[in-house]
Amino acid sequence: MRFTDLTGPQVAALPADTVAVLPLGAIEQHGPHLPVSTDHVTATAAAEAAVAAATTAGVPCVLLPGLAYTKSDEHHAFPGSLWLSWDTLMRTLVDLGRSLAASGITRLLFVNGHGGNSALGQVACRQLRREFGLRTFFAHLSVPADQGGRSSAESEYGMGIHGGHGETSLMLHLRPDLVQMNLAVRRVPEGLREFSLIGFGKPVSFGWLSEDFGPDGHVGDPTGATAEHGKAVFEAGVGQLVRVLDEAHRFHT
Repeated sequence: MRFTDLTGPQVAALPADTVAVLPLGAIEQHGPHLPVSTDHVTATAAAEAAVAAATTAGVPCVLLPGLAYTKSDEHHAFPGSLWLSWDTLMRTLVDLGRSLAASGITRLLFVNGHGGNSALGQVACRQLRREFGLRTFFAHLSVPADQGGRSSAESEYGMGIHGGHGETSLMLHLRPDLVQMNLAVRRVPEGLREFSLIGFGKPVSFGWLSEDFGPDGHVGDPTGATAEHGKAVFEAGVGQLVRVLDEAHRFHT
């Protein structure tokens, strides 16, 4: 069910435990082989599929229009990246939460497709809980490799964080017409392997910009990506999101 298809009285009549689902994407460069819409496409598609499946299963939830412009300033050096400042995005998320609460919505799930939103999204979840009493949840289609998720290809050594095997496979499944595999090249920062504590998915994180890792803007190895792998990742991620929605509408502390 799409929130924007409802009338005002229909929104007011939604069950009290309805979960509003907001996809968080990004418009940012993803190397020479993927479109700048990659994160927006994947987050929106996953949220749409999960809401449809959860609704069929009897879980009360509604899909909000996805937010395309988010925090992508780590990619500022490459053309095509459009980003909001951290404080603009924070205020946007808080304002949306305020609006939902005013409409009687009590639960909000962010479905995130861009790793750069994660830290700020967690802060927003707590702020929305404190200011408006919303039950807030933050989920990924798949956990980014630099935040503890598993790299989708052994050749990436846990560093396929942006435009690598996983994202390229997802786009080959969802929008193959936008993928240019003839331009895909390996860009894995193998020098980071010498550090045991500092790095992607390691105990100590570090500040980085995409230009730190080469001239193409992506970090990973997209060369072996396949639509079949992307389909498996997408279906597994959607299945988990359906379970998240089932828990989110029942969650209490």
